[in-house]
Amino acid sequence: MILREMRLFILIWFGQIVSVTGSGLTNFALNIWVYQKTGSVTQFALLVVCNTLPFVFISPVAGVLADRLSRRWLMIISDFCAGLCTLSMALLYTSGRLEIWHIFLATAVSSACLGIQWPTYNASTTLLVPEQHLGRANGMNQLADGFARLVAPILAAILLGIIHLEGIIFIDFATMLFAQIFLLVLSFPEVKAPAIDTQLAKESKKASFLQEALEGFTYLHQRPGLLGVLLFVVIINFLVGVFDVVAIPLALSFASLVIVGTIFSFTCSGIVLGGAAITIWGRWQSYINTIFVSTLFAGVFILGAGLRPSLYLFSVFGFLFFLTVPAVNSSILAILQKKVTPNVQGRVFALQGAIATTSLSLGYAIGGFLADRVFEPLMTPSGLLADSIGQIIGIGAGRGMGLLLIIVGFLAILLTSTAYLYPRLRLVEEELPDVIPGDTPDTTSELAINQLSGAA
Repeated sequence: MILREMRLFILIWFGQIVSVTGSGLTNFALNIWVYQKTGSVTQFALLVVCNTLPFVFISPVAGVLADRLSRRWLMIISDFCAGLCTLSMALLYTSGRLEIWHIFLATAVSSACLGIQWPTYNASTTLLVPEQHLGRANGMNQLADGFARLVAPILAAILLGIIHLEGIIFIDFATMLFAQIFLLVLSFPEVKAPAIDTQLAKESKKASFLQEALEGFTYLHQRPGLLGVLLFVVIINFLVGVFDVVAIPLALSFASLVIVGTIFSFTCSGIVLGGAAITIWGRWQSYINTIFVSTLFAGVFILGAGLRPSLYLFSVFGFLFFLTVPAVNSSILAILQKKVTPNVQGRVFALQGAIATTSLSLGYAIGGFLADRVFEPLMTPSGLLADSIGQIIGIGAGRGMGLLLIIVGFLAILLTSTAYLYPRLRLVEEELPDVIPGDTPDTTSELAINQLSGAA
């Protein structure tokens, strides 16, 4: 029964998980290539910022496009353009002309394309699956992200020595083409605004593009509880940003490249298991309480990852940290999908994506700068904190980054505890009504599946 009700979504999701894994190979390989070429955590962080910041700038436009145009074709075009950027890097590398700035530019354009695809895909989820399966669908999306994080690092580390960077990029391009097959063959259901929003839709058509872009914020501003939910988008993505930017350099300080890939794969397997658990479980009794509890544990685990200069301790706490990420992200998405009317979801998800990407970028930039310029110097044998904190967590290479993780984890615990005291956030699921239409026709899914079967 579940497979029948979700099979259109599952087919599209399957194409996306293949494409996301290919992109993960390229991202990890480029991160390693840039770090080894420059030896700077700041340069490494700058690449990650280029991979996220354009997402923020394009999001207001992307949200309006997702609510105005065909979501299916937006995904097809944006995904294909991102693939062309990736392919250009492979061609430059093969000809021996690839420079750091080429990677920054191509990564930035790909990020802008993702900024269009991401809110479009998430806004389409409510049209592809019934309300009772939203938690399961979001868990599957987290599972796709976790699978890419699990497989990509160790596979990319191995492939770098066999087919080199250009080979990995060509694989990425091929996985993008595979995902395009499902998007080209299957048709998305059209957005049908509820009757109560007819006047809103008419006014929206008369409004300027800028006014429409701001409508997502206006919608959330009128619902303080949903704005509070976005606070957790900031917290969890900032945590992931700091952890991501610190993890590879920290691990490289006491392990080889292949071991680092293995460690990173193990820690990211937490996302896979967390996403799989949510997919099987289906839905939580309270999404907001799931967010509170999971974020508290996330802070504890990221704090624990920095306590001692131990490869095993870092791996275990890193795994536990990533285990909490799917629960938070899927719960946030489920609340927005249930409480935001479908004809505004593109703009709301664009805003949510912009906030998430901004907090990720802050985590990358601040984490990279503080690691290089502040905490690592403080924790050298002659550093200012060597005789105090250094006696507890150790001194030397990587200990400054460990201290940074401890501080960030403590802040996450403090912010989550404070947020719980805000009643509009704590009661958001009770105070706001569900707006998901219950009449999304199954005939659309049947027709799309039949089209795919006929094409095959």
